[in-house]
Amino acid sequence: MTEPRDRQVRNLDARSLRGLAHPLRMQLLRALRQDGPATASLLAERLGESSGATSYHLRQLAAHGFVEDAPERGKGRERWWRAADGGISFDSGLLTDADPDTRGAADTFLHEVASTHARELATWVGTREDWQPAWAQATDMSDWTLRLTPDRAQELIDRMHELLQSYRDEDDAPGAERVRVHTHTFPISTDSERSR
Repeated sequence: MTEPRDRQVRNLDARSLRGLAHPLRMQLLRALRQDGPATASLLAERLGESSGATSYHLRQLAAHGFVEDAPERGKGRERWWRAADGGISFDSGLLTDADPDTRGAADTFLHEVASTHARELATWVGTREDWQPAWAQATDMSDWTLRLTPDRAQELIDRMHELLQSYRDEDDAPGAERVRVHTHTFPISTDSERSR
């Protein structure tokens, strides 16, 4: 069961970022968003962690408003958790925050996002033969190098996000699967630029 698509995207501030920027917390939140409500024990089994660790980090996520109880799922003393929002928006200004703890949390957050993208892509490459042949033709691992100003790069990002948003409601068709789309837009230096 997946989370409803109408949940709001949460904008991270310095306090909430510091509460989230831990690899296991980010994995727990991602699991709840992608797979729906679960208990600490179920999440521990899925992620290869102890239930004590998942319980602790779920409580920390709850203290910062990222997860909440899912009482409709509980039986007896079982505590079920669900994601409290539909996604996260990261403000790059957090990378230059005056507080070194916030800057460190921003760095941890970005590294974990990059690591997750790499793991997801490697999983697809390793399991691609498990999917119907049509999926082999409907995947993409391309890269482009463009010359853009920061304003044009932001315009590109906004247009890509707008396009992706327009596909959110098309997943009820027969044969539809959940599809992960990673976008990365960042500057690079070439050897000739470094020598100038």
